[in-house]
Amino acid sequence: MSPRKKAEPAAEQELSIEETFARLEEVLKQMEEGECSLEDSFRYYEEGMKLVKSCHDKIDRVEKQIQVLGGEGEER
Repeated sequence: MSPRKKAEPAAEQELSIEETFARLEEVLKQMEEGECSLEDSFRYYEEGMKLVKSCHDKIDRVEKQIQVLGGEGEER
C-alpha cells in the first residue's frame, strides 16, 4: 500500500468561484462553532487559506480576461 495524503476536495478539485466561496463559508462556520480540536482548527485554517488564494487567483484571471476583451474593441 502506498502512503497517500488525505484528499481535500476544495483544494484538489477545480471549483467555480461560487462553489469556492460556499466551501469557505462552511469552513468558517466550523471554526466559529468552536467545537473542533486544535488540530482540526489548523486543518480548517489551512484549507481556508487555500480557498482564499484560489478565489484571488480566479478573480485575477477574470480581471485579466476583461482587460483583454476591453482592449480588443479599441482603435489605436
